[in-house]
Amino acid sequence: MNGLDTAFSDADDSTGLLLWQVTNRWQAAQRAALKPFGLTHVQFVLLASLTWLGGATREPVTQRALADHAATDPMMTSQVLRTLEDRGWVIREPHPTDRRANILGVTGAGRALVNRAVHAVEGVDEVFFGPLGPRQVAFSDALRALR
Repeated sequence: MNGLDTAFSDADDSTGLLLWQVTNRWQAAQRAALKPFGLTHVQFVLLASLTWLGGATREPVTQRALADHAATDPMMTSQVLRTLEDRGWVIREPHPTDRRANILGVTGAGRALVNRAVHAVEGVDEVFFGPLGPRQVAFSDALRALR
């Protein structure tokens, strides 16, 4: 007996533990890839998401829309946006019709930075998920189902 009252006879049978381990390794690889760009992983995700949303829609992008897209906490999103704004990569302006909201935009410097960084991030993904081979499509489908 291992002392833990678990349904699993082997820790490797726990999907949650496996996800935790894999996520930690993937995040470590992403942090290393983003370090030369001066970006944390969450800063990259928000900057990339804002760049994506800004090019994908004609509607103003609000902080709420960005947080929803990135699946990040709205308060944390606001704090990270403040840092990105201080660094000159994001602008926040009053929403034209909603006094409570801001609309967001990516500066030219922010767009240039995120477009350099995205290649490093996607390179990490290619190497990290490469062992899945053709099963990567099914893995992505499974992640979308869980999301």
